[in-house]
Amino acid sequence: MDYNAVIDVVKEASKFVFDDSLKSNVSMKGSADYVTAVDLKISSFVKDRLAVLTPEIGFMSEEEEGELQPSRWILDPIDGTTNLVYNYNVSSVSLAYFDGEKVQFGVIYNPFNGDLFVAKRGEGVWLNEEKLKIAQDRELSDCLIEFGAGSTKKQYIDESFAIGKEVFRNCLDIRRICSTALAIAYVAAGKINGYFERNIKPWDYAAATLMLEECGCVSSDWNGTAIQYDRQSSYVCGSPKAYRFLLETIRTNKQFD
Repeated sequence: MDYNAVIDVVKEASKFVFDDSLKSNVSMKGSADYVTAVDLKISSFVKDRLAVLTPEIGFMSEEEEGELQPSRWILDPIDGTTNLVYNYNVSSVSLAYFDGEKVQFGVIYNPFNGDLFVAKRGEGVWLNEEKLKIAQDRELSDCLIEFGAGSTKKQYIDESFAIGKEVFRNCLDIRRICSTALAIAYVAAGKINGYFERNIKPWDYAAATLMLEECGCVSSDWNGTAIQYDRQSSYVCGSPKAYRFLLETIRTNKQFD
């Protein structure tokens, strides 16, 4: 497979985030759940280009419904749509290739600062063409931890913030950039050290989870079970020490199964 051509598709699609006529075309899928014409344009653009490059591979996107193929591309056209709407300029396009068993390739691109993460199974992760090292396994007191509060799932806020409070009590500091794919990629890169969220979808984490694996980090759902790629999931990850602490803290403080 020509992964370089796939990377070019992602980068070309990302130009639509700078189209003000698309960005200003905003609707709501649900409470606190924005969708813009940018999301829809990127989704259709990438789907059409991948259909030419890899017609035998299926397609799954946040903005596309349809029957899941075992082998499929998994796309989040804009991860961090609320950030985009509010000109926060921390959003990403995330694309993964799932072969039916494992994610084999992932790319996450932030068009606002040009950060390009690329992962190939067994070959490592690159950030802007520099190969990442195994993430440093810091003591928790030296860790930065990010968490997703779930703006569309506010019935879980007491649980999420109770866990966040206990994490904050023990770590160096908390971060909230509100682009899940980027946050998990930052864990792989050692820019932060752990991440957790109650409910996220495969397009949020597919590409980034491969990056974690390639950089010596660990991920699972909140029960410690391997991540799946056909349904929403709880999610926790980190360098080994941070991951173990987060999982134990979640198990102690979670209020829902």
